[in-house]
Amino acid sequence: MKPYLIALDLDGTLLKDDKTISDLSKTVIQRARAEGHIVCIATGRPYRSSSLYYNELALNTPIVNFNGAYVHHPKDTAWGIHHKTLELNTVKDIIEVAEKHNIHNMLAEIIDDVYFHYHDEKLLDVFSMGDPNVTVGDLRENLGDNVTSILIHSKETEVEKIRHYLSEVHAEVVDHRRWGAPWHVIEIIKAGINKAVGLDKIAAHFDIPQERVIAFGDEDNDLEMLEYAGHGVAMGNAIDKLKAVANKETRTNEENGVALYLKKTLDL
Repeated sequence: MKPYLIALDLDGTLLKDDKTISDLSKTVIQRARAEGHIVCIATGRPYRSSSLYYNELALNTPIVNFNGAYVHHPKDTAWGIHHKTLELNTVKDIIEVAEKHNIHNMLAEIIDDVYFHYHDEKLLDVFSMGDPNVTVGDLRENLGDNVTSILIHSKETEVEKIRHYLSEVHAEVVDHRRWGAPWHVIEIIKAGINKAVGLDKIAAHFDIPQERVIAFGDEDNDLEMLEYAGHGVAMGNAIDKLKAVANKETRTNEENGVALYLKKTLDL
């Protein structure tokens, strides 16, 4: 069998609800790699909070972080770094408007530097994995460079209003996603950037055609990646919008959906 490229989203896909990888998933992924298949991670997370799983799986491939805004090879600096950022002026415009919607908080990330608009113990705890450099205070004053991504933590009633503004005013320069429950969070990155863009760079590196790409996901930040892959696999717990574009479906993240699909498809 010719090698396949297997792209794994983390939260809600490879990871169980307790944020661990099941023993069966690890065993099947190891077997797939032993058979010559290539495994990579494609996540909305920054590298610092996905490196734990990268190392747990003993991967030696490039990784897609920030939904494609940052793609690099943790074990090969010669592979190159692909980092697409949001212009600082655009970021400041978004901050001005977001504040008028009585948001809970905003934060900006520049790789491993995290900037909080307001002090927020709950979000600080969420974003502390990987020991980032944290700055708290008005983003308009503390940001001095273009950013990798912005997150707006909003009231549920304000999410679509803010997204409407982003689509109306900044459609040519930003793309935005909504996080899954229970977080009412809008994630913003540079326009035209998504997991599929990052995955395509990895597929090209290994000379794997789209028909031999298997990609797993569960949320709307996986849409383009599943459309791109020859096997676009929606988890059983995926949102309906993702299931509609996927050409395959598997069991939930709690039911070893990734492992069961790989075992059957690759005859492992």
